[in-house]
Amino acid sequence: MKLAEARPYAKPEAAARKLLELAAGVQPIDDRIHIEKINGPFLSKAGCNASGPEFGAGIKYAIEQGWLGLHESGTYVRVLAPGDDLFPR
Repeated sequence: MKLAEARPYAKPEAAARKLLELAAGVQPIDDRIHIEKINGPFLSKAGCNASGPEFGAGIKYAIEQGWLGLHESGTYVRVLAPGDDLFPR
């Protein structure tokens, strides 16, 4: 008997990679991607059905790895050079 559903984005690296994949599908404006463009699909049942803590851990991991840069306001991210190599645009 299975008591809990599998959480594919429970590991921060998996969540960060999915966030980068979502960001690669968004047309940036002035190199900026508004956070809701990746937050919504990541959290929605139609998209990934991930949780808020998984989103937070994924963003934190991507920033620590130098894949994403988060603006101090928290309203947008930028895909940084190391993150460009992970997913072609």
